[in-house]
Amino acid sequence: MSNELSGKKIAFLTANSGVEQVELTQPWQAIADAGGEPALVAPESGQVQAFNHDVEKGDTFDVDVALDTASEGDYDALVLPGGTTNPDKLRITPAAVAFVRAFVDAKKPIGAICHGPWTLVEADAVRGKTLTSWPSLKTDITNAGGTWVDQEVFVCGADNRVLVTSRKPGDLGAFCPAIVEQFAR
Repeated sequence: MSNELSGKKIAFLTANSGVEQVELTQPWQAIADAGGEPALVAPESGQVQAFNHDVEKGDTFDVDVALDTASEGDYDALVLPGGTTNPDKLRITPAAVAFVRAFVDAKKPIGAICHGPWTLVEADAVRGKTLTSWPSLKTDITNAGGTWVDQEVFVCGADNRVLVTSRKPGDLGAFCPAIVEQFAR
C-alpha cells in the first residue's frame, strides 16, 4: 500500500442500478490502496446494484452519501464508472449533472471510463477537451465540442482541468494508475 492519496477523499458517482461492477471495484481498490478514501455517492440512499456487462446482476454496494446531501466541497476528485444504463440514468438526473458540473467548475480532477463520459457531456464538461470512451460515445463527445481518441487511457489537462478517461474494462490496468497519479497532484 502506498500513501500517494493519503488524506484525499474521492467521490464515486453512480446511479442506484446499472454500474459496471469492475469499473467501480477496481478503481475503488486502487484509490484505497493508494491511501485515499473512496465514497459511493448515488441519487438515493441504500444500495447500488452493480452489473456485469449490463446483463447479469453483480454485487450490491452500500451508498455512503445520497446525492441530495453530497457536496463537491467534501471531495478532492471524482470517478464516473461506466456501464450502459448507469451514466444514462445519471445524465437525466439534474442533481447528478449539477454534482459533476461542480467538480468541473472547481477544477478538480475527474476520471471516467467506458460510458461514464455521457454524464460529462450532459454537464457540458467535454467542450475543448480530448478524451476517450466506449466507441459509441464518439459522436456525442464530438457534438458536445470534445475531441475523441481511441486510446487505452487519455489524460487531458486543457483549461487546467484534469480529465482521465478510458474506453472499457480491459483498460482498467492503465486507468487505475492514471487516476491515482493525477488525483495525487
